[in-house]
Amino acid sequence: MSQRGGVQSLESTADRLRLDNVQDYEDWLARMTRIETVIEQTTDLLEEGRKTGYLPPKILMQRIPSQIASQLVEDPQMSPFFKAFDNMPDSISNEDQARIQQLAKDVIDDNIVPAYRKFSQYFNDTYLPAGRDSIGASALPNGEAFYEYRTRFYTTTQMTPDEIHRLGLNEVKRIREEMQLIIDELEFDGSFDDFLNFLRTDPQFYYETAEELFEGYLAVSKRIDPEIVKLFGRLPRAPYGLRAIPDNIAPDTTTAYYSSPAADGSRAGYYYVNLYQPEVRPKYEMEVLSIHEAVPGHHLQIALQMEMEDMPNFRKYSGFTAFTEGWGLYSEGLGYEMGFYKDPYSHFGALTYDMWRAVRLVVDTGMHYKGWTRQQAIDFFRDNAAKTEADIVNEIDRYISWPGQALAYKIGQLKMQELRRKAEQALGDAFDVRAFHDELLGAGAVPMEVLETRMNRWLAKAIAANIPAERGQ
Repeated sequence: MSQRGGVQSLESTADRLRLDNVQDYEDWLARMTRIETVIEQTTDLLEEGRKTGYLPPKILMQRIPSQIASQLVEDPQMSPFFKAFDNMPDSISNEDQARIQQLAKDVIDDNIVPAYRKFSQYFNDTYLPAGRDSIGASALPNGEAFYEYRTRFYTTTQMTPDEIHRLGLNEVKRIREEMQLIIDELEFDGSFDDFLNFLRTDPQFYYETAEELFEGYLAVSKRIDPEIVKLFGRLPRAPYGLRAIPDNIAPDTTTAYYSSPAADGSRAGYYYVNLYQPEVRPKYEMEVLSIHEAVPGHHLQIALQMEMEDMPNFRKYSGFTAFTEGWGLYSEGLGYEMGFYKDPYSHFGALTYDMWRAVRLVVDTGMHYKGWTRQQAIDFFRDNAAKTEADIVNEIDRYISWPGQALAYKIGQLKMQELRRKAEQALGDAFDVRAFHDELLGAGAVPMEVLETRMNRWLAKAIAANIPAERGQ
């Protein structure tokens, strides 16, 4: 479990289920009766970690008591679990709706709330006080070797934490120079830090209400959708929709995330956006964020992979972070080709997102391998990216709770950019970006070394196909 979710938010499982008929609801009710068992099993695992020294940082665990508390309701209809039963389909009779809703109340009263009360007592009285003051993975038993493994696992390369740290510093320097060009173009009177503060605090860059923010995301997504045909030959059949991140986790999680479609095509993919405190969600990030999370980013890549008929299921529905997140970040760069980021502030927002992932290379390795403090990481992030304070703190805490994952984005993006430059240089005018992207995505998510081998073979065939045949003597 982490501050971003876990056993304390099991009701969110219902968001990924099809609830169309009586059987669907009865199936979910049957699962709800087993939540007590899941909580007991989780408690056993947490206790094993407490006894053996595998504990999360206390500063992260301090966010969780309030999340558990949201489950401790006196009225079952106020439970997060009851939301799935609030607005049932009209196709279900009133009698069945009343019966199912009563069953839900009984399960919440008799099983779920008592289980969470017991868990809350264990967590607050035993587990939380035992949390460690350190934040890095290297502080765990065998921690350095663990983090070196996580580095290889998430990047699908043999790069070391030290190599990645140096790469991150170089990327930060490069992007910072590009950012300064925009500041100069705007003739802003002040330092780089002054400009970041201006972006964080000027009301022109923020919506006043959650409803306005959501409508803004909808408008951006509608502008992006028609442009992707310029860059891709194959598009997924599955659509995607936009949803708000649930209120009970929104304060403690990131700006947005993506949830894939149902395997049988019965549910669309969803792009979830954080509407908590709209005054800290900048307008200049909305284009780049939507491109990353929806199309041509995660939805396009993941839905295409799920629709590959000759792909075994374990590959259709899983992936490699360096590929999926590397693709999301690579896709952000495609925004320029689709005609976005024309506004200098939106352009700066795109660079901010690129900087965000470069900063990750530095702070993740810094905290988990090189002894950085949490405050050092927050300060480095704040000094180099126009993310708001709330976002920065949540991001740093996410990296603390998920060692190594944040490294995958930049490593994957840089490899995909390298492969594209190689193909463009080799093919010249014969380079077809749609064919390149179709091939890049054509085997689903793969490790970076496998991707490079695949694209080199494709490039060799493309070169051969474009060499004029020799004239006869």
